[in-house]
Amino acid sequence: MDEQRCPLPPPLKTEEDYIPYPSVHEVLGRRSPFPLILLPQFGGYWIEGTNHEPKESPEADQPPCPTSHIKLETNSTAKIYRKQFMGKEHFNYYTMDAALGHLVFSMKYDVIGDQEHLRLMLRTKLKTHHDVIPISCLTEFPNVVQMAKLVCEEVNVDRFYPVLYPKASRLIVTFDEHVISNNFKFGVIYQKFGQTSEEELFGNMEESPAFVEFLEFLGHKIELHDFKGFRGGLDVTHGQTGTESVYTSFHNKEIMFHVSTKLPYTEGDSQQLQRKRHIGNDIVAIVFQEENTPFVPDMIQSNFLHAYVVVQAEKACTDNVTYKVSVTARDDVPFFGPALPDPAIFKKGPELREFLFTKLINAEYACYKAEKFAKLEERTRSALLETLYEELHINSQSMMGLGGDEDKLENGGGGGGGGFFESFKRVIRSRSQSMDAMGLSNKKSHTVSTSHSGSFTHNPAESPKTPGIPCWPKSLLVPGKSPSKYGRRGSAIGIGTIEESLIIPGKSPTRKKSGPFSSRRSSAIGIENIQEVQERRSREVSPSTQRTPDSSLLLQENKSDNSSNHSSPEFAAAKNSLAMCCRAPSIPEAQDLSRSSSNASSFASVVEEHEHEAEEEYDTGLVGVE
Repeated sequence: MDEQRCPLPPPLKTEEDYIPYPSVHEVLGRRSPFPLILLPQFGGYWIEGTNHEPKESPEADQPPCPTSHIKLETNSTAKIYRKQFMGKEHFNYYTMDAALGHLVFSMKYDVIGDQEHLRLMLRTKLKTHHDVIPISCLTEFPNVVQMAKLVCEEVNVDRFYPVLYPKASRLIVTFDEHVISNNFKFGVIYQKFGQTSEEELFGNMEESPAFVEFLEFLGHKIELHDFKGFRGGLDVTHGQTGTESVYTSFHNKEIMFHVSTKLPYTEGDSQQLQRKRHIGNDIVAIVFQEENTPFVPDMIQSNFLHAYVVVQAEKACTDNVTYKVSVTARDDVPFFGPALPDPAIFKKGPELREFLFTKLINAEYACYKAEKFAKLEERTRSALLETLYEELHINSQSMMGLGGDEDKLENGGGGGGGGFFESFKRVIRSRSQSMDAMGLSNKKSHTVSTSHSGSFTHNPAESPKTPGIPCWPKSLLVPGKSPSKYGRRGSAIGIGTIEESLIIPGKSPTRKKSGPFSSRRSSAIGIENIQEVQERRSREVSPSTQRTPDSSLLLQENKSDNSSNHSSPEFAAAKNSLAMCCRAPSIPEAQDLSRSSSNASSFASVVEEHEHEAEEEYDTGLVGVE
């Protein structure tokens, strides 16, 4: 038993278990010089640039950090689609993965040198995968699913759906570049000698000559009223955030500084919330020290400030002015360049400006990788990707004439008629479902159809027929007629008749015992009887057609009535009696489609007038059919 036991992990440390760092007051009680930055007593931050002792060698006069080593960190993957795909022949696809969520995939055939390649980009809610794969390394040309698995093995889908929207590239490039920003805002905090609290830092009202010189080095002093550039959240209309600020541009990027002494000062407010609400919501801030006083990162309570660049002036307002620089950030912020030289001392000039602004911008990009900002970024990316997915799906379905809201991906995403046909199909489907729920599909089987076939090319001759009980055709077209002449109008007639005759007034929607036809088939006989009448006429002429005496008599009466006016009462009575025998109303001739409005309304009125008559004759009509 002793051999199977394992040692328990040590208990988690509390603040009492740490050896605290010296406080700022303890350090100030010692002999100077003091460091620019002190770590909080219980840690949580890292520091770069702790050596500020000048060298005596002549090399100290050289630029400490060559410009060639200073590089802005950018998200190169976010620019690939615009550079490699947009405006060139490529293919976009989308799908849904059970584990990865929404996926948007881009593929391009590329020739690099003399070798053929596949350039692939897969966008997930976590990141964008990009790779260039030589085709010669593949045993066979892969399909889209296999291509996606080449860049991300976690993909587990059966198929991808093609994007058919012509403006899809604009939507995709907007999503890819949402992480790229050309506007930045940084805080500037003025720390005088001996100031060690947040209230003291934000309470400074006056600007020393050394601080004014540093602000002029950072950028231009601008009037906020009617300012047209990037305002960084400052009020440029009513002056509620002060009258002036510091603004500059750097490598086509706009930078607005929130200077603590230029933001409004409120008498009696020790916290100076008007100042803190801007600087406290920044991610990176500059701390300017006029004299040697350490800065502690936890002096300022903020959920957003994650990095500080501390600058201390030496021999200010002279030709030999120099600046000591030190950087600190929270533990979960990765290191960002450019690296500080050793010692971290700069002369005032363009080299310091290039280094300082690059460090500030890279610091903000690095802070986005911290745990708190990474969760926000993942949530934002997931929402934007879902929006992109829906836009691609809806517009692609619309290009095919399908409804993006109703037609789900389970349908296969292919084929289909026009937009009108699909809309009509949805209306019929909803009507049929509502009738089944109310129990009217069997009771009101003589009403007009509430469902139809999804194809215009069905051949009614293929459906088997039983004498006396017709097998209803599955097409809306009249045999022998041109689809271009009757296809559209026939659909319109169906909609109009449905609206007038779905439910008969005065009847309780209670379910009745099942009749001779099933509820689904009985709901489809109204519109399809157009074709059944034509078949009956052909059987009436042919002597080999078998009919019962009752049905023969009714067909002869119907034939004689066709010579009269279609809207006459005699015609309505004959049609109603025929409906009782066949359990469905019929429209006598195919050419009556041209009179859809009059016939549909008269037909609905006849159904309402002879409702009770229909119920009484149902049993006798059924005997005649048998």
